[in-house]
Amino acid sequence: MIRDTSAQDRLVEVKPNRKRRLILLGAGALVLALLAWLAPGVGRLFSASASVSSSRLAFATVERGPFVRDIAAEGKVVAAVSPTLYATSGGAVTLKVHAGDTVKVGQVLATIVSPELTNKLAQEQSNADAMEVEYRRAQIDARKQRSALQETYDNAVIDQTTAERNLDRYQKAYAKGAVSNMDVDKAKDALDKARIATTHARANLGLDNDSLSFDIQSKKLAHERQLLLVKDLQRQVDDLNVKSPVDGQVGQLFIAERATVAKDAQLLSVIDLSALQVEMQVPESFARDLGIGMAGEISGNGHTWKGLVSAISPEVVNGQVAARLRFEGDTPKQLRQNQRLSVRVLLDKRDNVLTVQRGSFVDESGGSYAYLVREGIATKTPIRVGASSIDKVEILDGLKEGDRIVISGTDSFKGAATVAISN
Repeated sequence: MIRDTSAQDRLVEVKPNRKRRLILLGAGALVLALLAWLAPGVGRLFSASASVSSSRLAFATVERGPFVRDIAAEGKVVAAVSPTLYATSGGAVTLKVHAGDTVKVGQVLATIVSPELTNKLAQEQSNADAMEVEYRRAQIDARKQRSALQETYDNAVIDQTTAERNLDRYQKAYAKGAVSNMDVDKAKDALDKARIATTHARANLGLDNDSLSFDIQSKKLAHERQLLLVKDLQRQVDDLNVKSPVDGQVGQLFIAERATVAKDAQLLSVIDLSALQVEMQVPESFARDLGIGMAGEISGNGHTWKGLVSAISPEVVNGQVAARLRFEGDTPKQLRQNQRLSVRVLLDKRDNVLTVQRGSFVDESGGSYAYLVREGIATKTPIRVGASSIDKVEILDGLKEGDRIVISGTDSFKGAATVAISN
């Protein structure tokens, strides 16, 4: 039988390694502490609905301080008074000035040759002269007829007086028996006839006098009406000399020299350089806050001038509203039509206001919520915003000073309640 080597084996005693044991215990404690510290963040990370890289977002911190609402835009110089002159009648136009010429009020800028209008004025003037002759002739005829009627009336009065005397004489003679009763009756009839003739002559004198007066008045009114027609035609003929309504400068010429134009055709424009304004385009969202008389600043050419809002258009064009500022005080002399200037209008200025940098989150949420960022998690938080400026928006409720929010890029959150922000 083969013997094993068990008799040769010897039991070796293994001594415990205390140093290694301490190292393992320390490592375990460190791992447990790290897990305890990361547990809340890891929980929030797994509770987030989505994860978005911070490189795709823009952040801003809520601050408290002064808040200035203003509108800054580029404006152009325009004339407050820039009339466009039109042809009052058709005809050939002769220009007396060139674009850019300085003109005075009342100066003839162009003339229009209109043979039809000139001829019509001559005809109507001739008619007016004829009517004046008729009017004067009617006055003369009326005087003649009044004289004839007066003569008839006077003769009737004399005949009545004669008849009265004859009757008185016959009555006395009849009393003495010198004449018969028949002669007295004839005298009475003659007196009655004379009285009737006098009455009719008096009536005719009054009636014919009224008729003659009406006839004269009718011819007078016809003549005056014709004079008004002539006056209007004369005005039209005078307007063939196109005159400047203001002191200023010739702007644009709309026609060529010796061009034949129709009535109401544009001829040229005149710019009143003594009353310049600055026109600016304002976003529709700010236009509702503008008001007539608001203060503003106009700058350019190394100068700054004070201005006042003088006009606001009631019409919105492509999301913009046109507004005008007039210079406070004298108009600068070095400015020119359509020159570009910088414009700033102050809407509001307050101190100690809670604000945050303006971003797309205002439009995306309608100002009803913002994503508040804490420890890498963006939480959808209800807020209430107030007034806004070009670069800031007022926070009325929901946020406090020092809060950090996402101001741009929240469209990628898709309305999630919480979003993890990764580096």
